[in-house]
Amino acid sequence: MKLSELKKGQKAKIISINLEGPKKRRVKDMGVLPDEIVEVEKIAPLGDPIDIVVKKYHLSLRKSEAEQIEVEVIQ
Repeated sequence: MKLSELKKGQKAKIISINLEGPKKRRVKDMGVLPDEIVEVEKIAPLGDPIDIVVKKYHLSLRKSEAEQIEVEVIQ
């Protein structure tokens, strides 16, 4: 499942990041790494950006970036 497909309040474990170059480096520098737990905090009305929480940090990702992050939903 893609990070962009999660609903508000859902939690997931990051499986892989399929970005390249500066985008991948920026996302990893923010703490979005494989095996981290991410929670969707808010989704903008048009679906972009997506606000998430990782390690108690509140971050925003573009939908195009979130579509490249594979996750596994957790209960």
